Amino acid sequence: MFIRMVMKRFSVALALLLTVSATAQDKALAPTPPMGWNSWDAYGPTVNEAQFRANMVVLAAQLKEFGWEYVVIDEGWYLQNPENMSMPQALHYTVNLRGQYEPAPNRFPSSATGSGFKPLSDAVHDDGLRFGIHMLRGIPKKTVFANPYIGATKYRASMAADTTDTCSWNPDNFGVKANLAGQAWYDALMKQYASWGVDFLKVDCIAHPYKSAEIRMIRKAIERSGRPIVLSLSPGPTPIEHAGEVAKNAQMWRISSDVWDHWDKDPDATWSQGVKDQFSILAKWADQAKPGSWPDADMLPLGQLRPNPGEGKPRNSRLTEDEQRTMITLWAIARAPLFLGGNLTEMDDALKSLLTNQAVIEMDHDSIASEMNTEDGPLVTWTSRSIRGDKQYLAIFNVSDTPVHVDKTFAEYGYIDKAQYKVRDLWQRQELGLLNSFQVDLPPHGSAVYSLHD
Repeated sequence: MFIRMVMKRFSVALALLLTVSATAQDKALAPTPPMGWNSWDAYGPTVNEAQFRANMVVLAAQLKEFGWEYVVIDEGWYLQNPENMSMPQALHYTVNLRGQYEPAPNRFPSSATGSGFKPLSDAVHDDGLRFGIHMLRGIPKKTVFANPYIGATKYRASMAADTTDTCSWNPDNFGVKANLAGQAWYDALMKQYASWGVDFLKVDCIAHPYKSAEIRMIRKAIERSGRPIVLSLSPGPTPIEHAGEVAKNAQMWRISSDVWDHWDKDPDATWSQGVKDQFSILAKWADQAKPGSWPDADMLPLGQLRPNPGEGKPRNSRLTEDEQRTMITLWAIARAPLFLGGNLTEMDDALKSLLTNQAVIEMDHDSIASEMNTEDGPLVTWTSRSIRGDKQYLAIFNVSDTPVHVDKTFAEYGYIDKAQYKVRDLWQRQELGLLNSFQVDLPPHGSAVYSLHD
């Protein structure tokens, strides 16, 4: 068994913490991992205004107080007939005279006045939430063929477009050249989104394959827009050799391909990531998580994935209750963003209990030095420490298909600075007393997480 040296780790973590002032954290656009809801897992490209507002109401009423604050409309909001996405030639787009996509008014009637998403974002803000949208990198093909001027500049759309570059899974756009016309296009686009009151922007087909120039242009355009907008890059895996660049330009970036509701790899969907594989991927990126920069392990496909999920048939999440708890525990101790994908209007008490555990959310938001420490047969352990230094966290995961009984001292996991700790079971919401060891029975794919107080 590998035993970590806690005191050495703490010294490094403390030194790192002292270099990040409270003022700097306050000014960071995403000082803690963002939390919210995204429409894709339950609605795919078909979400409409009524459905979005219904989920927004639930988030505001039942989850906002626990830190869930973003509501995000995913791909295809400009399509009048998104049910035909498998037949691109049959799609009807909503594009303004400047060549920019607008919300489809048959799906988002509040946009029919010409105000875009502004009325909807106003409603989101009135509920104390933050509004987000998805965009596909690039410039619409229809715009390039029409070739209008870009805003008030001398550049035309064709001068910005790289017609040799398209997204492999979405044919709507051409890529954007790294030239003055390309920057003008993204400047105009970010000004449009800023005028709508957008707080969160998920940019697709930009992290895998990795589009360095477009990432930098979008970052610059957001800064020029005058509105603080969280930038999320998708999908993954983002090449880790670009960790420094993505951290400089974005607040979130995907570290894997799309995660869906299965534990292991799905042989029928090789592009789809299972929960089990996220342990090693998150471990690889753990030291990159810091205020304003968060490696993103993708959405949580929990609850009811209906009426029109972005993958597969309408269903309840195929993850077991233990796997769902494990998923949230892993994301939280690794300090990943938390975005729920299920239909909130059908949220049951069991799911709500998972989403409103304040101690688990605090672990996600207020810890440092998160790392995967050991792999001991079927067991994987992760640890982290609170920013204030008043508690440590220990998560134990059973990644095997059979139950495991765990009977360990804390010293065996490297906790050697105290003989005993005040221990709390975070999921059971229970104080366990002053202990030097713990015992727990973990079901297949199950987990437990504890806080240790001095």
